[in-house]
Amino acid sequence: MTDAQYTTLPQWPNAYPATGASATLKFLNEDFIVTELPLQPPSGAGEHIWLDVQKNGANTAFVAQQLAEAAGVNEWDVGYAGLKDRYAITRQWFSIYLPKGETPDLTGLQHPEFKVLSQSRHVKKLRPGDLQGNRFRIVLRDVSGDRDAIEANLQAIASQGVPNYFGAQRFGFEGGNVEQGRAMLAREIRVRNPKKKGIYLSAVRSFVFNEVLALRIQQGLWGQTLPGDVMDEAGRPTGPMWGRGRVVTTDQARALENGVAALHATLCDGMEHAGLDQERRALVACPVDMSWEWPQAQQLVLTFSLPAGNYATSVLNEILRTTEPDRHTENESAAVE
Repeated sequence: MTDAQYTTLPQWPNAYPATGASATLKFLNEDFIVTELPLQPPSGAGEHIWLDVQKNGANTAFVAQQLAEAAGVNEWDVGYAGLKDRYAITRQWFSIYLPKGETPDLTGLQHPEFKVLSQSRHVKKLRPGDLQGNRFRIVLRDVSGDRDAIEANLQAIASQGVPNYFGAQRFGFEGGNVEQGRAMLAREIRVRNPKKKGIYLSAVRSFVFNEVLALRIQQGLWGQTLPGDVMDEAGRPTGPMWGRGRVVTTDQARALENGVAALHATLCDGMEHAGLDQERRALVACPVDMSWEWPQAQQLVLTFSLPAGNYATSVLNEILRTTEPDRHTENESAAVE
């Protein structure tokens, strides 16, 4: 894909051989269980109430709205660390700014799609990214295909990780946020809503990162460190989260990244002028404590943890092709980060 062609997302390449296998994902909500791993537990004192919430069939924004109403505050007084899927059973923390007055007991809140498991006070609001990561338990049903090939990829993923692609959720319905972002950066459209502007910038930035990662895989460089790579704290090569400032890679790595930037000049130039600063993101996502079992011949159960900002779909895509029931709409999908 080259500049000015963003009406559909490309099929970014996998790191491992295609298994030809397929399965059904999220046939039931309990087939996709996500537990948020917080940075720290609430301290027990402070101006914010932290709520440990389990939801089933509700998206994160809806729960935040309901909590704000129950506490008698504005929605912007409710914080959370990340979005969680609607069609799943998920457990995550919310915070509510309530500095004065009596503390309402929200553990008694009754709702068919979520429940408050516990609450405690803390000194700060939860903001996006304030989490260590997420723990997943995923049931894949109606698995068909070569089981030996699936097992081989599972073993490879457990030892070598997967490409740290941003998932399709990041790009909106059918990838439309990338084209909207391009039009915004090219000043073909004017976006006044700050939240929507942030979503478009995030989609464009994530797209360019995925393009860099995809090119490395296409060139047979998966799992390799290039001359000039910038490494993260874990010693893994990183890719660019584009913005203003000099590209910090050198040699072969810089040439590859600048080549991708030249193909998507409208996006990269626009992000620099939008005030985003250069950042880096690991090219490899490494599932932690990964295990799997076959409770039935056509049923595969995976468990693993991922750091904040990594996508479970990046793991699944390297194993088999998944399909979900026809109940998802444009407004119902959410990233799990």
